[in-house]
Amino acid sequence: MKKLSLKVEGMHCKSCEVLVKEELEDAGATDVQVSVNKGTVVATIDEKKISETKVRQIIEKEGYKVK
Repeated sequence: MKKLSLKVEGMHCKSCEVLVKEELEDAGATDVQVSVNKGTVVATIDEKKISETKVRQIIEKEGYKVK
């Protein structure tokens, strides 16, 4: 298990938090915490199920920029 902490730009409301959280959980990430105020996404991943690259792709597919 690996804990990711990513800076994310472009989130502006509670719906952004919910969207990112649900997409990452559906893909296999756990303990997902999304903060619009801090501009962060923190998640735990099992690299056998989902890679850090895939997490970044999911966030960017939703229209946000991962730093």
